[in-house]
Amino acid sequence: MSRMHGIKDRFHRIALRNKLMASMLLAVMFISVAIAFVARGILVTSLTSELEMRGSAIAHSVAERGGSYILDHKMPQLLALIFDEARLQQRKHLVSYIFVEDQNSRVLAHTMTRRLPSILLAHKIPAGSNKSVKKLSVEGEPVLDIAVAINEGLYRVGVVHVGLNQKHIDSLVGKLRTAFLGFISLVIIITAFLSSWVTSNITQPVADLTRIADQISRGNFDIPSTLGSQDDWDTSQCPAYHDTDLPCWHLDQSLGREGNPRPLHRTCAKCMFYRKREGDEVVQLTDAFRNMVWSIKLYRHRLRESEEKYRSLFDSGPDPIFVVGCEGGRIKDANPRAVELYGYSRRELVGMPFVSLGPEHNTQCLEYFHDGEGHGCVYYPKLMHYKKGGKPFFVNMHACPISYRGHHAIIIAVADITEVIEKDAQVIQAGKMKSLGEMSAGIAHEINQPLNAIKMGSEFLCMMSEQGVAVPKAEYEEVVREISVQVDRASEIINTLRAFGRKSDLIAEKADLNRAVRAALSILKRQFELDDIRFGLEFTEPLASVVAHENRLQQVFFNLVTNARDAIDDVSRPGQEGAERTIFIRTGQEHGHVFAEVADSGGGISEEARSRIFEPFYTTKETGQGMGLGLAITYGIVKDYGGTIDIGDRKGGGAVFRVEFPAADK
Repeated sequence: MSRMHGIKDRFHRIALRNKLMASMLLAVMFISVAIAFVARGILVTSLTSELEMRGSAIAHSVAERGGSYILDHKMPQLLALIFDEARLQQRKHLVSYIFVEDQNSRVLAHTMTRRLPSILLAHKIPAGSNKSVKKLSVEGEPVLDIAVAINEGLYRVGVVHVGLNQKHIDSLVGKLRTAFLGFISLVIIITAFLSSWVTSNITQPVADLTRIADQISRGNFDIPSTLGSQDDWDTSQCPAYHDTDLPCWHLDQSLGREGNPRPLHRTCAKCMFYRKREGDEVVQLTDAFRNMVWSIKLYRHRLRESEEKYRSLFDSGPDPIFVVGCEGGRIKDANPRAVELYGYSRRELVGMPFVSLGPEHNTQCLEYFHDGEGHGCVYYPKLMHYKKGGKPFFVNMHACPISYRGHHAIIIAVADITEVIEKDAQVIQAGKMKSLGEMSAGIAHEINQPLNAIKMGSEFLCMMSEQGVAVPKAEYEEVVREISVQVDRASEIINTLRAFGRKSDLIAEKADLNRAVRAALSILKRQFELDDIRFGLEFTEPLASVVAHENRLQQVFFNLVTNARDAIDDVSRPGQEGAERTIFIRTGQEHGHVFAEVADSGGGISEEARSRIFEPFYTTKETGQGMGLGLAITYGIVKDYGGTIDIGDRKGGGAVFRVEFPAADK
């Protein structure tokens, strides 16, 4: 069994061409040898039988003609007869001897030149038979002795013996064997030649396919796509080859949908990619493999174009771009702009944890894509990153999942918006100053009230002192306490104005919407009351905090309240009889979000204005009455802190602005 397994293993290891040729040769040899053995047996038996029949015919001829010579005792004629029969034509090679004996076994005549061997005389014809055939060895020479009775009428008068030379018979058989061996050898040679030619034609395409597959597996896609003797196919003439976005199979699919082939499509239908050659399965396999190679080359061409395009965009992008691995969160690649902005060399950036560029915010991005759970792209606005050396700056970050060298990764595009943030802060600050200017009359009135109270109290104490009138202690303490309260009130107004006018940075901290609304009202309320505008307040207490900056939230509500006043002034005038001039402010929290609503009793907002009301420099007011920046600034601040701002209608007329933020974690 082990030897058989060894043969099988060696057979499996040899080439397909040798397998086919060896199989064909073995089959032909087996069939030829089998035919040779069968034919040889038939022919040898026939030849031996034919020679024996010829010997018998010679013996019968002598017996028929020699009987009368025996009866007449004509020995010389008998002797001449047997010599003639033995030497006739080619019989001298076949017949070794002929001798005749009478009925008493006395030799009457023979053809031998020496004494007749006694072994020949011992061969007798059995009783009741006229013929006997027996192989004998006469002095070392094999002989086939044929004894035939010589009869005259009913009586036997003698026996004639014809000895056939066995060597001559064996020589004839040997010649026949040689002829068969030659025939078999010729058949094998012809079979070997034909099998070699056939197997070469069968296996050559397979060998070519193997050679091309090896070259492709080694990355050599520039090998010719033609195989064997097939017609040359210049793929560069294919119109789809130059437009890899529209390969011919894509055109073919498009044809099925559109059904209107253009001349370009007809050209594609005649190319080698679609035209099948007539041939066996190997030819069909060759064509299919050629098409597959062509498709791979085309896809590789497209892939190379895509990689070059990606690399060009990656390197020439105006903004920093990073490729970050999801496993470990380390930077795998960075473009030149990232090196320029962050101050690190590319070697320093590659391998650096992406979190180190923005410890406060980048973790959230990496956690979103961790283990491939994040799908689609995400956008993180106004994050703080740090350059080499720790200098902070603001960025907008856009991250999308990609596959990078077989691994799950993120491509992150970063835009430096520090300058935009600074300009926004300047615009907000300018808006504050403008608002303070507009509210100067009310602010002056608000401050003047405590000053008047202080002046009256101090004048009262001076007058009592000048007149020498003793002020009762209780009355004195009340006047002094009132002066102190009014001083605190004036100080609070000044501190509020100072805080409101202070330039605020983009800071995220826990803030209270109620406190921001009250701070804005402390500046605006008195001025609005002078304009005959009343407030309806509904604060929810306690109210969850939000992640924002209270100074900026004051600006939000300052803008919303002044916008509400403008809306009311559009439909009524101060002191107008029957006019409703009221601003309603309500705060609350629902479903994990904190909101504040500012509603007015104005004329409402049209659908057209709602779609553009937050655009910068959009205003419905007359020229010189406003620049259209208040609501744009409000919208930007709300979005900076992840909030939303919606516009609705108030029952009874007017509009409602609803500002909503996610509640901060406790």
